[in-house]
Amino acid sequence: MSEARVLVVDDDEGVRRALVTALTDVGCEVRESADAASMRAALGAWEPHLLLLDAALPDGSGTDLLQELRAGEATRDLPVIVLATRLPDELTELAFGLGATDVVRKPFRPRELVARVQAHLRAQALLRSTQNSLHTAEDELARVLEDSENRRKLVDILHEVTGDLSSDEIYHILARRVARALSLSRCSVILARPGDRVGVVATAFDNPAIRNFEINLEAYPEIRAALEHGHPVLVEDLHTSPLYEDLRREWAANGTQVPIRSVIALPFTLGKVQAGVFFLRRMVNEPPLTNEDVEFADSVIKAAVAAIHRAQVIETTKADNARLEVLAHTDPLTQVLNRRALTVRLASELERARRYDSVLTLLMVDLDHFKNVNDTHGHLVGDEVLREVATLLQNEVRSVDVVARYGGEEFVAVLPETSLVGATTFAERIREHIAATPFAASMVEPLHLTASIGVSSYPSATINTVDDLFARADEALYRAKADGRNRVCL
Repeated sequence: MSEARVLVVDDDEGVRRALVTALTDVGCEVRESADAASMRAALGAWEPHLLLLDAALPDGSGTDLLQELRAGEATRDLPVIVLATRLPDELTELAFGLGATDVVRKPFRPRELVARVQAHLRAQALLRSTQNSLHTAEDELARVLEDSENRRKLVDILHEVTGDLSSDEIYHILARRVARALSLSRCSVILARPGDRVGVVATAFDNPAIRNFEINLEAYPEIRAALEHGHPVLVEDLHTSPLYEDLRREWAANGTQVPIRSVIALPFTLGKVQAGVFFLRRMVNEPPLTNEDVEFADSVIKAAVAAIHRAQVIETTKADNARLEVLAHTDPLTQVLNRRALTVRLASELERARRYDSVLTLLMVDLDHFKNVNDTHGHLVGDEVLREVATLLQNEVRSVDVVARYGGEEFVAVLPETSLVGATTFAERIREHIAATPFAASMVEPLHLTASIGVSSYPSATINTVDDLFARADEALYRAKADGRNRVCL
């Protein structure tokens, strides 16, 4: 992130200042533009790694500008995060359809937006690194295609490991294919770094069941040497090599019979970090390994490292995307669904209830006089209470039910396959539980709160859409407040 360049395009000076400050604090180089014209000028003179683009500029809409960026040769692959005051489904779908990297609603939380920017910058950097590695692999492949039969075997191996596989699967395939190409009885992948006393067997051709098995590297001088010097080590005969002199004395003293005749330890790196060795062996009744074997196996492994790196990039990117997905759908304070995710989930549940002629009930829960908590005890205590209420609701609902924070001190519970009668009973239980619970227990005098709850249910003559469900529940909640609070209304 220390060299990441970000261009902020927004006509609101306050938004630009906030973004410049937040991104500069995490090491980004940031420039800003207030309109489309200055954005074009900035892009002509500067090459940012990511663009933050307001959806509504005075001289152009965000979607039109996004389309323009995607049509340009220099900006075709530039990650663009669209910032919008309102996010109707049509705008979101259109932005993603035009190639937006992400869409964020205003007002935004600076930390959340910085986290998204960092994740997208990291993914873009990894993608560039992967592309460079793949270009290197392709160049190597073009060269080896001109060589002998061994090079044909190399092509087959690379073809098998360049699919959408995990790094563990690629290790296993490489060990198996190298062993078969060189007629080896044993071939393993040992993960270790220079100076390690213990290595981890990631996979073994002779025993595929072995995974993540630790070995003492003191017994493997060729592996230690390969890791230390970063070059392949060939031992044609363990029983005469000076490298094994001390071990041979130990074997003789213990009466140990070693069936291995010759070995090759081939070190490999991922990125610029020494990652381990491919460990090739032949038995005493087999011909010894040679320098030609070293050259072939080294070519295979060097060319395949790009595929391993690519697999790790994909695994990292998937993990980042999963974290972003959770972040996009979760209320950061209470860790329940946020309002946006609630609307999507409720639409799905309503459609399911309509399709299967089922029942769907919604509870809108509002904490009574919650403003007094913030005013009297401060927002930190108020935040603690909101977290405790969210936990209480999650503990009360079933696994098929949904709990979300609707806004401020309002929560929503969605109850599929639950009639008004059952939902009312459930709502009363929640109301009583909240009234009986001492919140912010760390205080000298814990707080006691009450809640008003509005209930709406589908099917109903006045409910056909998600907005109808919210509106009827909100009306019921208003009646509960007007009737004195701490009650449930339909």
